Amino acid sequence: MQRRGNHWSSLLAPLLGIMLWTGSAAGADARHAECPPKPLVPASRDTISASMLNALAVHPDGTVWAWGNNQEGQLGDGTTETRYAPQRVKNLSDVVAVANGEFHSLALRRDGTVWAWGNNSFGQLGTGLPGRNLTPVQVPDLTDVVAIEASAYFSLALRRDGTVWSWGDNGYGQLGDGTKDMRSSPVRVQGLENVADIAAGYRHSLAVDQDGTVWSWGHNGSGQLGDGTTAQRNTPAPVPGLTDVVTLEAGNFHSLALRQDGTVWAWGHNGYGQLGDGTTTQRNTPAPVPGLTNVVTLEAGDYHSLALRQDSTAWSWGFNVLGQLGDGTTTHRNTPVQVSKLEDAVAIGAGSNQSLAMRANGTLLGWGDNSMGQLGTGSNFRDTPVRLKAVKHGVTASLTLHALVLREDGTVSSWGFNLDGQLGDGTKSTRAEPGQVLGIADAVAVETARSNSFVLGSDGTVWAWGSNSSGQLGDGTRTSRITPLPVQGLTNVTALTSNGDHVLALRQDGTVWSWGGNTAGQLGNGTTSPSLTPAQIQGLSDIVAVASGSFRSMALRRDGTVWAWGANNFGQNGDTTTSRHLTPVQVQGLSDVVAIATDYGHSLALHADGTASAWGYNNYGQLGDTLETSRSIPARVPGLTNVSSIAVGSLHSLALREDGTVWAWGYNGYGQLGDGTLAPRHMPAPVPGLKHMRAIAAAGDNSLAIRKNGELFSWGSNWFLTIGDGVGFAHTVPAPVLMP
Repeated sequence: MQRRGNHWSSLLAPLLGIMLWTGSAAGADARHAECPPKPLVPASRDTISASMLNALAVHPDGTVWAWGNNQEGQLGDGTTETRYAPQRVKNLSDVVAVANGEFHSLALRRDGTVWAWGNNSFGQLGTGLPGRNLTPVQVPDLTDVVAIEASAYFSLALRRDGTVWSWGDNGYGQLGDGTKDMRSSPVRVQGLENVADIAAGYRHSLAVDQDGTVWSWGHNGSGQLGDGTTAQRNTPAPVPGLTDVVTLEAGNFHSLALRQDGTVWAWGHNGYGQLGDGTTTQRNTPAPVPGLTNVVTLEAGDYHSLALRQDSTAWSWGFNVLGQLGDGTTTHRNTPVQVSKLEDAVAIGAGSNQSLAMRANGTLLGWGDNSMGQLGTGSNFRDTPVRLKAVKHGVTASLTLHALVLREDGTVSSWGFNLDGQLGDGTKSTRAEPGQVLGIADAVAVETARSNSFVLGSDGTVWAWGSNSSGQLGDGTRTSRITPLPVQGLTNVTALTSNGDHVLALRQDGTVWSWGGNTAGQLGNGTTSPSLTPAQIQGLSDIVAVASGSFRSMALRRDGTVWAWGANNFGQNGDTTTSRHLTPVQVQGLSDVVAIATDYGHSLALHADGTASAWGYNNYGQLGDTLETSRSIPARVPGLTNVSSIAVGSLHSLALREDGTVWAWGYNGYGQLGDGTLAPRHMPAPVPGLKHMRAIAAAGDNSLAIRKNGELFSWGSNWFLTIGDGVGFAHTVPAPVLMP
């Protein structure tokens, strides 16, 4: 029976990406390489997992929580007491995935090690030793693991090199080592070398190769191996006629496959309609589940199946006597039905007779059998989802190659690339998860550039750290800093912005001050010479907002006009020319503007009526006008209304609407539009699953949004670990940031 939780990313998720320059929260260099071919994707982190008797969940801080039956110590809390609400698993941290069988549990740590606890009667803990363990112990000699699976009495692990390892019960050849001998230590599954994902049924196993072919072995009495027979096998063999598969799931005696096109295929036992084909007829070969499209995640219980679609809805079918389908009934379904009261799911999990889901805000939900407390709700079975727990964090953020988040208490967290000390933690060590910036206790705003970080204090002072090669720290030197220091001679600041190697600060009196690099005149002082300390930009007064891109700057006056200076090769200064400007010039045709955003190539302006205008570089549709033609004067973005906030990355644009939804358009080679694809968009479209948001940020190939309750979500390129969820490469859908 399948013991696996959510694939956090969509089926298009991590790109084995190419390293590209990214810019500040206001943008970056517009030069981009072509997007690499879309790879098949291995399973991502499994953050929730359920069995017949209990359940596991990974908290965003890397700890593991468990609840339900505990007679064999499978909850890992050092006892054998049943828990009706989640309890923390002892001595286990930095976990990225969990899996559980009926009486044993597995956890995968970020360092690639596997930990096991609970019953060990068939060697399913993999320790090589007899006896159960009430707390986690490491599986010896098993390293570099990227995915784990636990069935009732055996376990599987996928290593980074594409090999599969197995241990535990082997009475039906489910370990795939050519024997039926029980194994108390991991052995290699024969003949598999390029595996991308694995699944464990009750007594059968599945694997999908990097080329999208599926392999199966073990018990086959219900045709669950999909080879057209009911003969069991002790070694893997390919499943005929099934291609382009990206992930697999296995129930007791049925199997599921998700193809790259978002369709689901099923085979095996079908006595309760768990194949979803409208019948209860067993199938010995794969067949599509009719009417189910745009699926990003699958799950299988003993005799029921779950699917998470790209629109964040969950669908279920099969056995339902205990309400495990979540549709408000106890009627079996032989075709998919939507799970009730669940429209913003990002993760799903299936146990024997119960189901779990995680909402985008971290809330856990459960439904189905609860006789052993496995739903964690402290109540009897449920036929619709009920809430377990939630988490919340942060208030505002900025990101480039690294990210900063302002916390509610005025402290600042940082993560990502740190070669120049831009994380402010006193080191130059890159970090994939948030840590605290040293010495900051009263911040009111944060800002990032490629190699720098800036904080605006509640007293109007500016603090800076990171690279200082162009004087961008404003301390009169070119000495880089790995902890925050104040910018000299600058007080009463109300806003600041930076991109690349220059900085702008807006003071309370409406004047604008600039410092740092100036090769394109981005400091607005009439020269191309750098400045190591802040100086006032002449001719600018009554300014209420500033924005910066690589080699260029913008300012918004109180009268609703916009002014720009610096690089202008794509018409991004909006004055009908493509000539650079060393001093501010007025952007043509704009009035009643209330907010501005820019990167190196294009700019956005938000009008008082909730519409937005765009101009500049447009090769990927980032102006949102259905075209790919650059423009040197602003024009309204069609169909975009009720906007409350705007942001731009190097080649994409974001808008936050008053209803709390986030809209995105432009380049999408790294999933920065958050729609689960890599396809560009020439017109704004909502980012699926994001509701009740209050702030957005964009930089380079990254996007970030904050929910009204403080939870952070990030998506796009993660080559420099800017997503902050501890997973490398990229996300094509929003992922929760693992705030401490």
